[in-house]
Amino acid sequence: MMGDFRDRAYDSYVSSFKRSQLKEDESKTDRRKQEYDYRYMPFIREFEHSTPILELGCGPGLLLQHMREKGFTNITGIDISKEQVDIAQKKGLNVLNENALKFLKDNYSLYKVILAIDFIEHFSKDELFSLFSGINRSLEPHGVLIIQTPNGQGLFPGQVIYGDLTHMTIFAEDSLKYILQYHGFNDIKFYETAPIPNNLEGKMRLGLWKIIRSIVRIIRQIEAKNTSKIWTDNMVCVSKKIR
Repeated sequence: MMGDFRDRAYDSYVSSFKRSQLKEDESKTDRRKQEYDYRYMPFIREFEHSTPILELGCGPGLLLQHMREKGFTNITGIDISKEQVDIAQKKGLNVLNENALKFLKDNYSLYKVILAIDFIEHFSKDELFSLFSGINRSLEPHGVLIIQTPNGQGLFPGQVIYGDLTHMTIFAEDSLKYILQYHGFNDIKFYETAPIPNNLEGKMRLGLWKIIRSIVRIIRQIEAKNTSKIWTDNMVCVSKKIR
């Protein structure tokens, strides 16, 4: 599927849009690793290091590289951007230049964990039904799916939603929960991508965020009886394949 403007955009995704991936300073690397440890690794570290793990839309392999440093040995990534795949392969990572829809269709019950970090928003609604069917097919029974995606109900979602030309579909909690349940997932949990309390500054930012979030929740409750607990620009969702 696809075959539209996204194909042209992905051909030069790094050279035209993600130039920062070509060079990263040490402080940025440290912050990124702290984010990985705080947001995603708690859902992965319970598994044996030989567990088969797939990352969809892995880009230059930053998260895969971090998992390798943590001892995971059976990790695979795919990405449609050849520029990003070339960067990842130079790091010695098992990364393939593949269309996710085709790749998932051809691989059955191979993975215990699938990660889709900043990925599903790049697909149209029609494509998403094929995508989630493929994810279900490629996961082992009771396998885990970890998603991060822009939160359409966040306070300022526009900067994330419109910050990438290839974004096609934006989710809120209810819509993402619906498509997951439709495709055979349960035990669905959502998490904010709030500031990380790794130092004094992080703790202060998190404290201020909690105050702001409380005020907004009161306003929304008064205005529309909105019960959402996720107000950050992005949200993390973890679910399990039913069988």
